[in-house]
Amino acid sequence: MAFSLNRIMLIGNLGRDAETRFTADNNLAITNFSLATTYGYKGKSGDWVNETTWHRITGFNLSDFMKDNLKKGKKFYVEGRLTTREYTDKEGVKRYSTDVIAEKIIPLETSGGGAKDDETSNGSTESAAAPDVQDNNDLPF
Repeated sequence: MAFSLNRIMLIGNLGRDAETRFTADNNLAITNFSLATTYGYKGKSGDWVNETTWHRITGFNLSDFMKDNLKKGKKFYVEGRLTTREYTDKEGVKRYSTDVIAEKIIPLETSGGGAKDDETSNGSTESAAAPDVQDNNDLPF
């Protein structure tokens, strides 16, 4: 059996508020939003150049907490898989779209902008904060 892997991990800022729609039978909530990631490098002149890439994210049955916090400008960690779909536009031209199907979404800032314990899209809590060290004399370095 051949092994394969389809996994993407992104940290970026939302480009617009998330939009949620429901399937015809209301059994599935589909939430879409865009996430911007930036890559920096030194250009030919020696100055730093930033390139922004936009990612289309789709989440299914997200918690109300998550849907309410997916707002433009906020920083999120998104983990999931890539999928490519084919469609025909209004002019009859065949087009392709690559999307991220989100399996984990974690806010990386509070409304005040600081780090916090994070809630994932399935409602469980994961802590990204390091333990608070009060006495630096106990550190091994």
